Amino acid sequence: MFRVQLRMTVHPGREAEFEQVWHRLGGIITEQPANLGQTLSRSVEEESVYYIVSDWTSEEEFREYERSERHVEHRKQLHPYRSAGSMTTMRVVHELR
Repeated sequence: MFRVQLRMTVHPGREAEFEQVWHRLGGIITEQPANLGQTLSRSVEEESVYYIVSDWTSEEEFREYERSERHVEHRKQLHPYRSAGSMTTMRVVHELR
């Protein structure tokens, strides 16, 4: 499994609006055949910081989606809320449930 973690700082005062837009747009990601799910988490230590974690069947399929026009449109809708961000990618080695 391939995991992507986005760290986003949202403009102060726009957190609730960002959460609503993210939830409304969530299906764009989860309906991708290679996507295994995603979560939105809000930091308890850092104000206005969110983490979006999504799991994919492979890095190749994630990269294919990342280059797609659909992804560009998705990003455009979330971009007005973001004041900073970074992305970390990783391969899941073990998962215990």
